[in-house]
Amino acid sequence: MKLWYGGAGTLGLILLGVAAWLWDPLPSNPSSQRLAAGADTYDVEILRDDWGVPHIFGETRADTAFGLAYAHAEDDFETIQETVAATRGDLASYRGAAAAPTDYIVALLEVWETVGRRYDSDVPADVKATAEAYAAGLNLYASEHPEATWTGLAPFTGRDVVAGFIFKTPFFYGLDSVLLDLFGEGREAELAMDPGPGREAWLVAPKSHAERGSNAMAVAPARGGDGVTRLLINSHQPLTGPVAWYEAHTVSADGLDMTGGLFPGTPLVLHGFNRDLGWANTVSEPDLVDIYRLERNPDNKWQYRFDGEWRDFERSSVEIKVRLAGPFAFRAKRPLLRTVHGPVVEAEHGTYAVRYAGMGEIRQLEQYYRLNTARTLEDFETVMSMLALPSINYVYADRDGNIGFFHNGQYPDRAPGWDWQKDLPGDRAELVWQGYLPWSGVPKLVNPRSGFVYNSNNSPFTATDGPDNLSPDDFPASMGLQTNQTNRALRMRELADGQAPIGRDTLLGMKFDTAYAEGSIARRVVAEVLAGDWSGDATLSAAAAHLAAWDFSAPIDSRHAALGVLTVTEAITEKYTGRPAPSPEDAFRAAAAHLDEHFGRIDPEWGEVNRLVRGDISLPISGAADTLRAVYPAALDDGPTLRMVAGDTWISLVEWDADGTLRADVIHPFGSATLDAGSRHYADQAPLFAAGQWRPALLERRDIEAVATRVYRPGQPD
Repeated sequence: MKLWYGGAGTLGLILLGVAAWLWDPLPSNPSSQRLAAGADTYDVEILRDDWGVPHIFGETRADTAFGLAYAHAEDDFETIQETVAATRGDLASYRGAAAAPTDYIVALLEVWETVGRRYDSDVPADVKATAEAYAAGLNLYASEHPEATWTGLAPFTGRDVVAGFIFKTPFFYGLDSVLLDLFGEGREAELAMDPGPGREAWLVAPKSHAERGSNAMAVAPARGGDGVTRLLINSHQPLTGPVAWYEAHTVSADGLDMTGGLFPGTPLVLHGFNRDLGWANTVSEPDLVDIYRLERNPDNKWQYRFDGEWRDFERSSVEIKVRLAGPFAFRAKRPLLRTVHGPVVEAEHGTYAVRYAGMGEIRQLEQYYRLNTARTLEDFETVMSMLALPSINYVYADRDGNIGFFHNGQYPDRAPGWDWQKDLPGDRAELVWQGYLPWSGVPKLVNPRSGFVYNSNNSPFTATDGPDNLSPDDFPASMGLQTNQTNRALRMRELADGQAPIGRDTLLGMKFDTAYAEGSIARRVVAEVLAGDWSGDATLSAAAAHLAAWDFSAPIDSRHAALGVLTVTEAITEKYTGRPAPSPEDAFRAAAAHLDEHFGRIDPEWGEVNRLVRGDISLPISGAADTLRAVYPAALDDGPTLRMVAGDTWISLVEWDADGTLRADVIHPFGSATLDAGSRHYADQAPLFAAGQWRPALLERRDIEAVATRVYRPGQPD
């Protein structure tokens, strides 16, 4: 017994020691009084219309940012806080080990080092005022809702806002995919060799890049046939989460009047329209990341070869606090290395340096801020020429009838001749590019002869249906411009002939089109299935005959789309899910089996299978992956029906008539109340969205007041 007690006592001491070592509670938030201090300096009024959409009126743009933060926090404070925690590199403090890679990447990309170097000197006073006002709005909300505020996260700051743009914008062109590839257990890529005579790359294996989605279209007055200029804004994002669109209307006495979509944590509209112009964004994916293979000194692992000599790595470390349970956390310390190229990734298969567009940039918020108050095409191009945003296409239209396509990007000023899409030798100084190509070198097409521009994440060399598309011969190969065509882009070319009028109905017909084009992945997969011999299985033979009758469209009432879409979806989506698709034959077998098991037939109506689900509401919806009516499911094995989780989100059709008068229709897949399932606005727009219908955007204060369900000033009684 003495031995047992002695052992137990020792074990108890060890456990107490471990507990003491891991004891790391989050700090307390400031008092409500401290958090709310200064909120009364902002002059803002929020009007919630009958759909719950916030219309925010302030004296200054900073006032509207304060009100926007408060309104968005009312609807989705949780996601805003998650965004801030991730941006700070503190997400693992709340979410545990799964979030540790995010925190490491924040440190690897030197997000906060950039803020520390440049926030005071390079963020203009008016932009800084907007960022800090937004933070003040969050702090006021936190002061009133301490139970909903993450422990230790408050107070929020203007630096959080600016840092969020630094952290997130490179991911829109795929930097995250490149980093994940480098961190992978086995990396296979080609090495670019000196472009001199007789030098060729030696093949190790291919490298893949993910693609994302969105549609944007603009029609000039003459092409519309009715003198109306039209802009179709149709970004494809997740329906919820840190990059889901939230709709707001912001108006200030000093010149702001902007309606559009924004993400949690952003103090202004990211794409939308004002009285004079508007723009739609689509994700582009030019080659904006360069990977350098480093040779380490065998006698000193803290050195790498560069320009004929061994150089020391810049060395630092990051400490990541990983929440275990309650007040217990483990502090993981990880080294950080940097070279003249940029941040370093150490992997079992090698050591790599990364150089990417947007590295060290801090002006992203400023460019969006200036865009929100642009009034003419000249204004717009002047702001875009800042080149502070590393990527993203812009499809533009304005009240004067101008339309345009801008393949915006910070294009590295690279040495010619090299294949920059391969890995590069890390020991050559001439390959470490400095700066970017000027705005004059960015691909753009303004007022093409056909009067129509579009983008569906496709090559910039197919931006119009007329004769004046851009030519790859006019741009250096070192820019790494896209050459791909999505199904949506192929289908756009089938629907637009360069001449026929594209009025409102025609434009909407294109937007809600559900077909797969000739040359698409879907057509290839089905052709491979039908080329097989299914005669040995009567059930699959009948299913193949049914598939052969599919017209490659996905309206709600189709009885062929269920089998067809289930057969092709994994092949279409593997490029951005990272999940390898089964063979066409196996996908076909699985689709037929799924439908038979869950519906008792292979031909249910597509709307029985394809659903928009929000709380207790489940609605049939047309469309499918990579159709112009973009609908992406969570997973094909996630129950009998497919539940839409991404694709069409906040959509707007903006129109200026011949007199320049603005009207717009908008729709959101759910509603303004992102998290409150008890709110009437949790899913009130879902029936309209599923049916492809709209609600009018309310732009005049008198019209908003006529239907307002709540009018209030943050921090004051309604």
